[in-house]
Amino acid sequence: MKKMLFLGLIFSMVDIQFIMAQEKITQTAGRVQLGEFAPEFAKINDDILFGEVWNRSGLSSHDRSMITIATLVGKGIVDSSLTHHLSFAKSNGVTRTEIAELLTHVAFYAGWPNAWGAFRLAKDVWAEDEISDNGKAAFQREMIFPIGEPNTVYAKYFIGNSYLAPISREQVSFSNVTFEPRCRNNWHIHHATKGGGQMLVCVAGRGWYQEEGKPAVQMSPGDVVHIPANVKHWHGAAADSWFAHLAFEIPGENTSNEWLEAVTDEDYDKLEK
Repeated sequence: MKKMLFLGLIFSMVDIQFIMAQEKITQTAGRVQLGEFAPEFAKINDDILFGEVWNRSGLSSHDRSMITIATLVGKGIVDSSLTHHLSFAKSNGVTRTEIAELLTHVAFYAGWPNAWGAFRLAKDVWAEDEISDNGKAAFQREMIFPIGEPNTVYAKYFIGNSYLAPISREQVSFSNVTFEPRCRNNWHIHHATKGGGQMLVCVAGRGWYQEEGKPAVQMSPGDVVHIPANVKHWHGAAADSWFAHLAFEIPGENTSNEWLEAVTDEDYDKLEK
């Protein structure tokens, strides 16, 4: 119960951060397509509808996309304009699972044929998610947090591919770190003369955490690990599962990270037996 309440608090913090930090939406389609034929309409479309309404703080761009799509389908508009908004929704973070649920729900209110037409377009927009990518797209649909970009800056300290998505840099700094199967970071230490250390919260998949001199422990969604400063440790994915955790950097004095030797295949494989 405590884990669920804790995660709920984290999700609320992320929602607030997302709304506050979302990028300003800009649009030029009106001027590109109708600039000469209907310049005033183009101006209203680009500057007021998208420039002002879509950027109001009351709703996130993700939620505005969901509302817009539901409205269009409800009005029976399943043409190129819906395709545009479906693509826009995807860029605003709407997942394939979310769009499928939205259209399934809307079907009972807007009509089955309208939903079928919308599904046909949505399937094309999210088609790339069907391409085999070692399960990355499927794993993303399991969790609320983004996988992020390849973790190139710290790649030399990891075996396998990892991804990093900064979630917040306000008050408490934390990121979502995602590991492909078998990926793990090197042994390392979070140094500090006072305070410091790290906290991990598993949000999807299954992984491992180990401190030097202690048995490795499995991490599943909801599990929390508190890592004191100056303790040698590593963490990473299980052999048969993607793994993602939030990594909270605990404030301290004279903090620094020391990266050490890699976790060998021999030692790692012993954990999986």
